[in-house]
Amino acid sequence: MRFALRRVGFFVLTLWAALTLNFFLPRLMPGNPAEAMLGKFRGPVSPQALKALEVAFGVETKEGLAGQYVHYLGNVATGNFGTSLYFYPQSVGRVILDALPWTLGLVGLTTILAFALGTGIGIVAAWRRGGRLDSIAPPVFVITSAIPYFWVGMMLILVFAEQLQWFPAAFGYSITMTPSLSLPFIVNIVEHAILPATALLITTIGTWILTMRNTMVTTLAEDYVRMARAKGLPSRRIMFDYAARNAILPNLTGFAMSLGFVVGGAILVEYVFNYPGVGYMLLQAVSQEDYPLMQALFLLITVAVLVAILLADIATAILDPRTRTAD
Repeated sequence: MRFALRRVGFFVLTLWAALTLNFFLPRLMPGNPAEAMLGKFRGPVSPQALKALEVAFGVETKEGLAGQYVHYLGNVATGNFGTSLYFYPQSVGRVILDALPWTLGLVGLTTILAFALGTGIGIVAAWRRGGRLDSIAPPVFVITSAIPYFWVGMMLILVFAEQLQWFPAAFGYSITMTPSLSLPFIVNIVEHAILPATALLITTIGTWILTMRNTMVTTLAEDYVRMARAKGLPSRRIMFDYAARNAILPNLTGFAMSLGFVVGGAILVEYVFNYPGVGYMLLQAVSQEDYPLMQALFLLITVAVLVAILLADIATAILDPRTRTAD
């Protein structure tokens, strides 16, 4: 219980620091959202129009800095992040909610799949050290991990979309279809997600294979693993219950951080495939100087990473009680 309370306390403190930093950074930048939006239009702008936009974006306020800070915390607690400049007049919350399911479905599932496959291959490769799998899989997938996302994506589009025409080249679904929960629409979404998911899988799985394989090799040399072998325990039980269970612990934090960054999307992959996810939206927000949207996305990524690390700490404490006593 004390371990969990300390971790929760650290989470709350870090979250408060992130919220505070997210509040002050936009206010340290020159100008304001209203001026940035009006700057996209040519010709003179009346002071009345500027003042109206300042009121709409929450820039014009008689509250002091402390009052603005309290008002900002209240808005964050209620999910009110203001109005998007690029997607005006839609609210920032509405814009993010429209893009978030696409990113969670694509990047989230691909990250989990890459971790599961990479961890499994790493375990088997280390257990059969020097075998065929250990000689081929780690080097090959480590090389693929060094290849840029966008290059893999473009090659997949060139081969499977342009030449073979097996899969769509871009977007999340066919523009001729109406979004619904029908089976044809779901199948169409899956078809559009195969190429970007494959690009992500190819370029991320190697990291999990290499890290799990190296940690597993070190764990197999521990005394408790040798003792288990001396007792004549089944090989499968030694591999999973003794070696893999302890070797996977260092990877949990990395996996948790990867899950946390899922909400930020995969910018390069989503850009290449014109996929309507959070990563592509973040790129649009930066290029269009959409400060409210950028602020909300950065905060969302920060919170997601903190929550993921908190859950990883708790999972590590459950799997390895020594972490609770050492804390």
